[in-house]
Amino acid sequence: MLRMTALASVLALIAGTAMAEDIKVGVSPGEHAEIMEEVAKVAAPKGLNIRVVEFSDYVVPNQALADGDIQANSFQHVPYLDNQMKDRGFDLKVVGTTITTPMGVYSDKIKALADLKDGATVGIPNDPTNGGRALLVLQQLSEIKVSPDAGLKPTILDITENPKKLKFQELDAAQLPRSLADLDAALINTNYAIASGLNPKTDAIAMESADNPYVNVIVVRNGDEDQPWVKTLVDSYHSDDVKKFIEDKYHGTVLTSW
Repeated sequence: MLRMTALASVLALIAGTAMAEDIKVGVSPGEHAEIMEEVAKVAAPKGLNIRVVEFSDYVVPNQALADGDIQANSFQHVPYLDNQMKDRGFDLKVVGTTITTPMGVYSDKIKALADLKDGATVGIPNDPTNGGRALLVLQQLSEIKVSPDAGLKPTILDITENPKKLKFQELDAAQLPRSLADLDAALINTNYAIASGLNPKTDAIAMESADNPYVNVIVVRNGDEDQPWVKTLVDSYHSDDVKKFIEDKYHGTVLTSW
């Protein structure tokens, strides 16, 4: 019996080695990159070697995935992915949820949203999904109202009430933190805020409600979802070790979905 057990252990080790696989996972800077590095530590003993590849904008990671340059990405929420697939024809598949990162309002000029003056210039992301999200956050914060017919992707043209006559400047999401000096306020995604040295908990003058539809996801090419490494990737992300890392590092500014 002892010999059979030892033999089984050896065979399992050989099988595990044979199944070892290398993948590249695309992420955006900040918390997505930091968390995926922790996921890689959990996945390595399971035979999955993850190389974390950072992209500085929101468009390239899906293109890189569609082109086969990476095997998965983890940086976006479903509304953004749906918009990308519709506009660019990507054939991609969600295989797991990750985190929610509430969007924050930041300013170098005011300490509270109530101090935002009439005619102030507010920066928002220039992609349809995150730009729309920013407008919905401002609506949630009672600064504007948008047409309900616009759904999750309202544009500036869908604003129905703007009592302070706010002006909006649409900029690349990654540029918004560096543009704060030229704006009265800006709505910035948490990953770009953290990557720029901003602390969402202490530097944001207002935050999006945690009750929102923008949970982030792990995405692969359609057809790869049943590959064994996909389950290992998702299970490693959803591990207790990664959850503890997120809770300890971000102190509630990044919320887990599991």
